[in-house]
Amino acid sequence: MNGFEKRAEQLKARIRTVVLEMLQTCEPKNIRIADIAAEAGVSQVTIYNYFGSKEELIRDVFKQYYWGKVEEFERFVEGQPSFKQFVEYIILEDKEAFRKFTPAAIQEMMRSDEEISRDIDEIYRTKGLPLVTQLIEGYKQKGEISDKVSTTAILAYINMFNAQSRMLLEQAEQSGQGDVFFEEFIHLFFYGICGIEPSL
Repeated sequence: MNGFEKRAEQLKARIRTVVLEMLQTCEPKNIRIADIAAEAGVSQVTIYNYFGSKEELIRDVFKQYYWGKVEEFERFVEGQPSFKQFVEYIILEDKEAFRKFTPAAIQEMMRSDEEISRDIDEIYRTKGLPLVTQLIEGYKQKGEISDKVSTTAILAYINMFNAQSRMLLEQAEQSGQGDVFFEEFIHLFFYGICGIEPSL
C-alpha cells in the first residue's frame, strides 16, 4: 500500500468512526453528510468519492461492525469457552450492541435497507450459526447440555432470550440496575425462576 492509499484508508476509518458514534444517538435518517464531514474534518466531496452516498456509507459502517463482531466471536470460540461463558458472552455482546446503536436505528436500517438485512442474514447463516451449532454440539458431548434436548431446540431457546434481551436491557439501563439485571438474567437462563441450581 503506497502513501496515497494509506492516507485514503485512514480517512475512511475516521469517517466510519464518526458515523458509528452518531448512530449511538441518532437514527440514520437524521444523520447528514454535512455533519459527518464536519466531525471527521473532511469535505463532503471526499465522503461521496469514497462511499457514493449516505446510505452506502451507513451500510458500510454497519457491515464492518458486524463482520468485526464475527471475527471476535471466532477468536472467542477458539478459546474453548464453557457453556456459561458462551451465554454470558452472547448477552454481553447484545448489551454492547444496544449501547452502539439505538434500537430505533437498528430497526430503521433493517426495515428500510433490504441489502443490510440480506447481508446480516447471510453473516448469521454462513458464519454465526455454524459456529454456535459447533459449540452446542461440543457442549452436549461434554455433558454441559442435556443430550435429551435437540440442537434446534437449544438454538430456539437462546434466540428467544436474545430477542427479548434488548428490551429488557433498555429497561434495566433506565432503572440504573444494569449490572444487577445482567447477573439475574444469566441466573434465569440457567436455573429458571425457581432458582434451583443442579448439583454437579
